[in-house]
Amino acid sequence: MSPCPPPNSCDTFVVLPDVTKGGHVVFGKNSDRPNEECTYIEIDQVSHTHAVILSKPSWMWGAEMGSNEHGVCVGNEAVWTKLQSDEDSIERLLGMDLVRLALERSSTAEMAVEVITSLLEEHGQGGPCSDAEPNLLYHNSFLIADHQEAWILETADKHWAAEQVKSGYRNISNALSIGTKIDKMSEGLKEFAQEKGWWDGNGDFNFSEAYAEEGDPAGGRKECGEKLLAKLSAGGDFSLTQMFEILRDKESGICRGTDHNRPTAGSMVSVISHGSGRPSCHWFTGTPDPQRSVFKPFIFTNNVKISPHIQSPKIPDDEDPAKARLYKLLLFYVVIVTPRFAKKVNRSHLLYRRQQAATLNGGSIVNTLRDLERNCVKETEACLQSFDPERLSEMDDLFKDCVDSELKFYK
Repeated sequence: MSPCPPPNSCDTFVVLPDVTKGGHVVFGKNSDRPNEECTYIEIDQVSHTHAVILSKPSWMWGAEMGSNEHGVCVGNEAVWTKLQSDEDSIERLLGMDLVRLALERSSTAEMAVEVITSLLEEHGQGGPCSDAEPNLLYHNSFLIADHQEAWILETADKHWAAEQVKSGYRNISNALSIGTKIDKMSEGLKEFAQEKGWWDGNGDFNFSEAYAEEGDPAGGRKECGEKLLAKLSAGGDFSLTQMFEILRDKESGICRGTDHNRPTAGSMVSVISHGSGRPSCHWFTGTPDPQRSVFKPFIFTNNVKISPHIQSPKIPDDEDPAKARLYKLLLFYVVIVTPRFAKKVNRSHLLYRRQQAATLNGGSIVNTLRDLERNCVKETEACLQSFDPERLSEMDDLFKDCVDSELKFYK
């Protein structure tokens, strides 16, 4: 089984406190997925895991992006390297599994780097990354942020390099981007590149030059994203809504409509608080194409509610891994091997179905949705500006209520 050609998909961004409004970290990601759609292996559990919120394809255990109760945010990107091979089809840990594991086990961004790299070195990465495209195989890069810094972690098989980012902004797309600034790396990274003839041992070692495949699988989106970040953060007051603006930019290809073969399936923006009793706030669309979607706020509380209308229905026996795996294999056979007789299982949630039907032809509903979002942002930010930690329980239903409010516009 040969790896498929690199698709143009996903972009992740972070803006650090020195150039943001209020001195918070602003994190954002678009998750672009195939238009048709722990995952493969079991690993040892740890004694304690953190509360997480995830944006994920319904079929997999892992996640494209998410955050945890400590304000750690992680998003991953598909990357293609010189170590790509048919062995990538062997079922190991997906990059999306590593996103979730990092969130469940880390209280800082640097700790998340340690979690991902230790699991990568022990178990490796691999397995089909889509239930609709069995040849979609890739390695992974990650953008990880907490309330004070960010880390870029890029991998090539079990090899990796990490770059610490403490100011300004940074973004990643579908190509290795770490150059000579390497703050952590896997053992033998330079020596392996030298053995392969990818580095002559002279001058500063450049990770992306040594390990990346030729060409730009990101299609120039990284450079477009950098320009948008530079423009919008120039005044030193980059905001939540400006990250929305970047994720909605279609001219650059950062945002993809539902007619694209890899549409933007979901989007996330987090404002990670630097303390003072104010909680971090994470905004999710939960629906495709952020230009046609509403960002809704989520805050971790002790009894937070998630609306069932934004959760995909489970396939039969989802709670039994063995039966679920058999079902997926049967589904693969029906949908992929015998497409003439295929009847696709509908895994879409109610909000997705209603949003797609209502916004199909755009029009006034999209303007109405944008007004709804603006009002929600205004009210949420006003509440957080004078937040009383003793009243955190009042945020229990915030996300659920916003989903319910959006649904009312689609009836």
